[in-house]
Amino acid sequence: MSGKRGGKMFPSPPPARTRSSKAGVKFPVARIHRFLRKGNYSERIAAGAPVYMAGVLEYLVAEIAELAGNAARDNKKQRIGPRHLQLAIRNDHELNTLLNHVVIAQGGVLPNIHGALLRTKTKKALTAQNDYQSQEL
Repeated sequence: MSGKRGGKMFPSPPPARTRSSKAGVKFPVARIHRFLRKGNYSERIAAGAPVYMAGVLEYLVAEIAELAGNAARDNKKQRIGPRHLQLAIRNDHELNTLLNHVVIAQGGVLPNIHGALLRTKTKKALTAQNDYQSQEL
């Protein structure tokens, strides 16, 4: 043989698969594992911990991106901006409790007008409305 690998004697190794592809997630499992090891969270990190964490992070990102995309479409925009992220997070109960103390730069606030500041219908408007309804009968 001329030094080449392959053939019957030396079969070529199978193609390398990442832990992300094995787990079926898009987030990088190896990078999360490295961050868990370097972050001094524990002396030992189980092999399944970064896989589980990658799955959880991928789910959260997908959920927020979907809600923010809906908010952007409601505002007739093509791109998701900080305002759309803010609206998506604050209008969802579970995400709001999870990210309660998070401040999103350039996110603004939710539109809200206190009920006491709204105009109440006057007696004239109520009687005029009742008269209009009584004429229909």
